[in-house]
Amino acid sequence: MKKLFVLALLLSACSEHEPVRIGSKNFTESVILGEILAQKLEAARCSVDRKLDMGGTFVCDKAIRSGAIDAYVEYSGTAAEAILKKRNADVVGAYAKDHLHWGPALGFNNTFAMIVRRDASLAKISDLQRVQNEFQPGFGYEFVARPDGWNGLLNAYGLQFAKPPKTMDLGLTYKALASNQIDLIAGNSTDGLIQSLGLKVLEDDRHYFPRYDAAVVRANGIDVKCPGASAILDSLQNTIDDAAMRQMNFEVDGKKRAVADVAREFLRAHR
Repeated sequence: MKKLFVLALLLSACSEHEPVRIGSKNFTESVILGEILAQKLEAARCSVDRKLDMGGTFVCDKAIRSGAIDAYVEYSGTAAEAILKKRNADVVGAYAKDHLHWGPALGFNNTFAMIVRRDASLAKISDLQRVQNEFQPGFGYEFVARPDGWNGLLNAYGLQFAKPPKTMDLGLTYKALASNQIDLIAGNSTDGLIQSLGLKVLEDDRHYFPRYDAAVVRANGIDVKCPGASAILDSLQNTIDDAAMRQMNFEVDGKKRAVADVAREFLRAHR
């Protein structure tokens, strides 16, 4: 009877833990990664509350700093340039000062990619000078606003486009490019739609874009909600390379598969 009472107390204590809140940005890759974090924690019997598809970088950054979420995946270049506003920032140290832990790195670099249709006679970003009077650029709202986005690219390459960029939800840019509504978009190098829609990535020949290594950002107190949660997330270190991420993106965007199924398959293969 005493053992049953102790067990009941333990179960009651576990049930009192708040769920670990996992967030993501509002594009396919981020949602997939958020789902991977959530399923990894659930497999270890953590209670998880999904806050996926929340919005852009600044929405998720505000959420992790305010305690609205406990973890999400961010990119090193985005953290340095858009959040900390310093290209060579000590990201790990800066996050630690705000009681946040940077890492683990997941193993892939999803840098920005300037993308055109395959029939465009362009190979490098500097080649855009030849078409800047005719091409209609189109981007997600964030790329136009952030310092490491469109305006910075124009300055770095000495470009002066005649037409201002059309802005739209990030997920619509690929279809708009493929259907000739726009001529240039800013995507991500691991996007699965690049190949499936017959598009082409321009070489960043002046090395404007920094590395965007994907890493888990988590609140220091995450283990209070689920003991061992930080170690569980650490086990994802270097488990996803560029090709694997690109394939997962294609499974969702190209094949229209459910994010949860794609994440589950990945985790089964990396037990």
